[in-house]
Amino acid sequence: MVNFRIITRAISIALIAEGFFMLSCSAVSFILKESVAGSLLLSSIITLVSGILVFSPLRYEEKLSGYKEGYIIIAGIWLSLSLLGTLPWMLSGTMESFTDAFFESMSGFTTTGASILTDPGILPKGLVLWRSLSQWIGGLGFILISLSVLPVVKSINIQLTISDFAAQASGRIHPRTGETFKMLISVYVILTLAETVMLIAGGLNIFDALCISFSTLSTGGFSPFRDSLAGTGSPYILGVITIFMFLAGTNLSLIYFAYKRDFRKISSGNEFRLYVILCLVFILTVFLGLRVKNIYPAGKSLILGAFQAVSTISTTGFYHADYNLWGGFLTLIIFFLMFTGGTSGSAGGSLKIIRILVAGINAGNEMKRLVHPEALVPVRVDGKVIPGGLVYNLLVFIILYLMVVCVSAFAVSLMGYDLVTAFSTSAAMLGNIGPAPGTFGPGSTYSALPAGGKWFFSFIMLLGRLEILSVLVLFTGNFYKK
Repeated sequence: MVNFRIITRAISIALIAEGFFMLSCSAVSFILKESVAGSLLLSSIITLVSGILVFSPLRYEEKLSGYKEGYIIIAGIWLSLSLLGTLPWMLSGTMESFTDAFFESMSGFTTTGASILTDPGILPKGLVLWRSLSQWIGGLGFILISLSVLPVVKSINIQLTISDFAAQASGRIHPRTGETFKMLISVYVILTLAETVMLIAGGLNIFDALCISFSTLSTGGFSPFRDSLAGTGSPYILGVITIFMFLAGTNLSLIYFAYKRDFRKISSGNEFRLYVILCLVFILTVFLGLRVKNIYPAGKSLILGAFQAVSTISTTGFYHADYNLWGGFLTLIIFFLMFTGGTSGSAGGSLKIIRILVAGINAGNEMKRLVHPEALVPVRVDGKVIPGGLVYNLLVFIILYLMVVCVSAFAVSLMGYDLVTAFSTSAAMLGNIGPAPGTFGPGSTYSALPAGGKWFFSFIMLLGRLEILSVLVLFTGNFYKK
């Protein structure tokens, strides 16, 4: 039997935390004497009360009876956060449509960065802060969820990806201990503050610097400005953001090991090495593409090449220039990069580097078996053998991921959009990237989508953030059988 007391308790803790974050935005609005201060305060009160009302005290002996509660908790928390996250938009009157408010909220908590808003810069600061904070909360991802659930269920033991195994295989910190979660969140907070300080040093005011840092470390991509970061022309600022986007796509435990000067664990990781190689290769590719077409001078080409390549690989989704104008080759490169993603243990979306790595190793092994059919060639990552069942699950995930992109593209084409827009937007939504080549690229918003399209993409964003299978399993008949 599913223990709903555990589920409601976990969701209530998440809502109470969300309510306090809203309260901080309300405080900012009150200090600035903004008209939305009361709306933000009311939103926080409703969210806090909702969390308190669904809070279920547990008996000491109650614990997680199986995986089912864990899957329901994860989906339930994300849906609850997104649903209550619409309140600041609705109560302030900024968005009259619940569909638009839910789309914006879901985009925030899934760290997608697809927006309805044309110019966030004209909004009250309290709402802009909430918009960025929703991504920062979402960027904590399963770390935040686990911290909410762990005190209730003791341990969750759910493997939504192979990142748990990869972490153990490379000798990293065990991902299911309370101390580890606290350490990772500390790294997350410290990196956010570090980027904020460096952006302030580059000339940004503290509010804009903080909002950009929230969106960078979460790989979210919401900007407090119109047209993302197109108005921030400083090479220093773009350089700082590029560095922190790269770090945001990195396993947070590796950054902790760097702080501890344990560089052996960093350099020995195959996944991190592949991540670095991909970033360098495609920075060079975009740079050369811009130079061959003589679109920008060499210096600007290097800065924008690095910025856009890392932004897409890490699934942050920031942009500084309209890459739709860069020509078909570079647009195709950006589309390809949408299927990479950051490393396991990061806030990044898409397929993740570890899956690409294991799939590549497995493909190489299959070629060896063609020559030596009787040979036993296991898949190894960092010297450790990955079980065949896990490799099979990984390949199933990749196939399912590509199928969802294709089905989504078909649905978008039925809405009247061209093929480039259909496929790139579907990849951007499932990969939690946001802007995409085509109609919904730089300088555009998703406000023109029909209401049905916004609800459809809200679901696709949720699928991408929660690794597809953990959501789809809730719709299977076997899930609810004893």
